[in-house]
Amino acid sequence: MRFLSILALLIVVAAVGLGLWVRLAPSDPEVWNQMPETASKGARLSIDAGPDGLARLSAVAAATPRTSVLAGSVEAGMMTWVTRSKVMGFPDYTTAQQQGDVLTLWARQRFGEKDFGVNAARLAQWQSGLAQPQR
Repeated sequence: MRFLSILALLIVVAAVGLGLWVRLAPSDPEVWNQMPETASKGARLSIDAGPDGLARLSAVAAATPRTSVLAGSVEAGMMTWVTRSKVMGFPDYTTAQQQGDVLTLWARQRFGEKDFGVNAARLAQWQSGLAQPQR
């Protein structure tokens, strides 16, 4: 019985440690604020957004819950945001780059192999937000 109590305690400690790592692990802007030619995971989207697409997208992203700017700026032509899941706080990174009128977005998860469609759904939501009239 004592063995099971110790095992249960170790499992709880490991789960808490993992939860803390997910929430507190630093995000290196050098690693995440980039736009590769091809992406092996996550979701990509290129749209004709006009010359102010990144500025408008920045406003859409700012209105997204649990989302903050990691790196970049509208003036630099590229930005990366971190969006955290509601319960566990898993970080997903979305990078957008403006080239002329074309806005390219790449959303990907940091942990795990599957994102269960969350990143593609965020890109669709942000694209929809871009289509809304600005107030």
